[in-house]
Amino acid sequence: MALFFSLLRSRGFLLTIASLILGGIGILWLANSFIMPEYTRHEQGVSVPDVTRISYEKAVEKLESSGLRYELASRRAQSSYPANYVLDQDPKPLKIVKPNRKVYLTINSETRPKAVVPNVTNMSLRNATIQIENSGLMVGTITYESNRFRNTVLRQSLAPSDTVAKGIAVNLIVSDGLGDKIVNVPDVIGLLLPEAQEALRKVGLRIDEIRFMPSRETVPNTVLSISPEVEELIEGQSVSLVVSERFGMEEVIESGAINVADSTLQQ
Repeated sequence: MALFFSLLRSRGFLLTIASLILGGIGILWLANSFIMPEYTRHEQGVSVPDVTRISYEKAVEKLESSGLRYELASRRAQSSYPANYVLDQDPKPLKIVKPNRKVYLTINSETRPKAVVPNVTNMSLRNATIQIENSGLMVGTITYESNRFRNTVLRQSLAPSDTVAKGIAVNLIVSDGLGDKIVNVPDVIGLLLPEAQEALRKVGLRIDEIRFMPSRETVPNTVLSISPEVEELIEGQSVSLVVSERFGMEEVIESGAINVADSTLQQ
């Protein structure tokens, strides 16, 4: 123990300890300032060039000249660019990355995915739209044309079962619910309601309301009057009927019920 304390009091020993400590600090400083940064390339980076909207070959050249690698990540179809053009990249342009970093590229496909055109003629506009969109296509221009069956597709611009590129628009000709000709209004007064409905349906007229009126003079369910009281109407227009019922019953308007019946007859 005495020897230990004697060494501690020795000047040479203290100098040796101090030198070791300073040497260790110096080694740590050198490692932190020069060795490790060189090993990890600390604070050294490459600005990623913008390689979008150019051909794949030119993009590869730009990346390699910047000391970066590349990989084709995916293909996507976009008609506004030629085939094999770069549409997207990751990392994005101007981002600082380490040298030799890999840049993932998305390029424009040479051919667009295909879709089969559905047959939507005689469908309602709503159902036709669903069918077209589910097929990978889109509804284009909608043009209305006179026809008695409102919102029904009369014609389509692309032939059913044709194979076309996905995303192509299908233009539709749709009925506006009115015919393009004038028809004579049949005389339905005195007819039973089913007979009157059939006579009006044959000439292309609709029934939008039936009013029931108690009557002692006529058989129940007989047409008493029609509105408007005209001789001619445009095909597809609607009329209202007053129909007899057993005397003593309350007057009832059944426009909703007759609309359903009329719709069933038109189908």
